[in-house]
Amino acid sequence: MHSTSWRTPAIVLTCGALILTLSMGVRQSMGLFLPPMTLEFGWGRSTFAFAMALSNLIWGAFQPVFGAVADRHGAGKVLVGSALLYAAALALMPFSSSGAMLDLTAGAMMGVGLCGVTFGVILGVIGRAYPPERRSFALGVASAGGSFGQFVMLPFTQQLIGALGWKGALLALAATLLVIVPLSAALSERPAAPGPQAQQSLGAALREAGSHAGFLYLTAGFFVCGFQVAFIQVHLPAFLQDNGLSASVGALALALIGLFNIAGSFLAGWLGGRWSKKYLLSSIYFARALVIGAFLLLPITPLSVYLFAAGIGFLWLGTVPLTNGLVAQIFGVRYLATLFGVVFFSHQVGSFIGVWLGGYLFDVTGSYTPVWIGAIVLALLAAIVNLPIDERPLQRAASPSPA
Repeated sequence: MHSTSWRTPAIVLTCGALILTLSMGVRQSMGLFLPPMTLEFGWGRSTFAFAMALSNLIWGAFQPVFGAVADRHGAGKVLVGSALLYAAALALMPFSSSGAMLDLTAGAMMGVGLCGVTFGVILGVIGRAYPPERRSFALGVASAGGSFGQFVMLPFTQQLIGALGWKGALLALAATLLVIVPLSAALSERPAAPGPQAQQSLGAALREAGSHAGFLYLTAGFFVCGFQVAFIQVHLPAFLQDNGLSASVGALALALIGLFNIAGSFLAGWLGGRWSKKYLLSSIYFARALVIGAFLLLPITPLSVYLFAAGIGFLWLGTVPLTNGLVAQIFGVRYLATLFGVVFFSHQVGSFIGVWLGGYLFDVTGSYTPVWIGAIVLALLAAIVNLPIDERPLQRAASPSPA
């Protein structure tokens, strides 16, 4: 990565983590708007849930495209354009009085906007800025930024809703996202051109990854991650209110998830540089099954909710630096944002299903229990599917792997 004197790896990492703090923090606060918006407009929960699910699907579908543009031409303009579109989506949400309008703003616009200011593009830049021996740690620190955003932005958003109403809160969050524009300057350097022995094309890289069994296993496992975190993120506040707890308990629970995942993401990144990433991934998914199962068996009280939030939070985004690190380790960093974008699309398909299915089944059955049970079963399958991944870097005849 070409860099001027001030764009050091530490500055790239700091600004990237701050962007993730804002973009992911705002995104993860959207569940707080489900109760007031459905109440005011007389919607079922599936209406709001579908818009959130649609944004997840679009976010995933366009992520490889945004990653490819950033890999080829640099991340700066991608970041700025995405931040402006994301902010516009939030600013228009208060005027989305129908399901179709909400699908356009909170669904399509937000989904496209998220592509450039979240993990795919930012971790690609950070991954190129650090050498292999420090890369996993740096990715863990950046992922922790997304978690810190959840910890900070959830209480902040709840305060905004209380002070300004839900409409005013959305406008305030839109203004907050504009901070991403100046931060993007640190990540605006173009990736280094490949050397004479590293002239692999984007198409060849995609074909190579598509024929690698480990890439397919990673993609399948990340589907489960998306299903779980999106369902919990959007539906946990409403689930808790259904069980007689206040909205503040739900907001605090989501904030605690973010707080504990700061440690979880940091630890996952640090361990990923020392231990087998595939075994760490498998352990995270298995632990998620245990934590969700215990939560369903215990009475729903503020204490059990906070314990659940702490446990699931510790496991929340630790999959990101490990998954991204495995892609870099196996395939190199030349097309890291693109290849991780493909894996991330699977994550977002899972997110779409988790969010939409939660709202649909609740409207049909009046209960979230089937989705909770499904999350446990999927976690166990993901724990198994990560085990056979071949973590060795690919050896190409034309050039050694840059990983």
